[in-house]
Amino acid sequence: MSSHRSHINWQHKPHSSETRSYSPDHLATLAGGQHVHLSSSPGFKGNPDCADPEQLLVTALASCHMLFFLAIAELKGYRVEQYQDDPVGHLEKDAAGRMALTRIELHPEVHFGDGKRPDADALDALHAAAHQRCFIAHSITARITIHPAAP
Repeated sequence: MSSHRSHINWQHKPHSSETRSYSPDHLATLAGGQHVHLSSSPGFKGNPDCADPEQLLVTALASCHMLFFLAIAELKGYRVEQYQDDPVGHLEKDAAGRMALTRIELHPEVHFGDGKRPDADALDALHAAAHQRCFIAHSITARITIHPAAP
């Protein structure tokens, strides 16, 4: 199959506003050399100018769903001109009382080009097929719902 790697680097420095604590800011370097500045979420004393791990998981799910959607739509003869999404992950207590991303909502809006266009049922079927194939969706326990915009 395949392996997927990154590198995380954190070095001690004082927190910007918590004088008795450390900064949670760190750097991820992805296999392609891209750098992502990370921190904990602002609700957990993190830097709002950085991405947080929860955002990255929500983004990974939305990206995976989109990539499968595009591939399936093309196979079905639909030309997608634009795809955008505003995914939302909900950090809540799970059944065991632990904090977890328990729910993730995708809100894809797809614009199709000239030619064949799916009706509402066909669009739902495309999203269902993408969800069934998404590697990230298979990898997490959060309840995932898809709320596509009307075609």
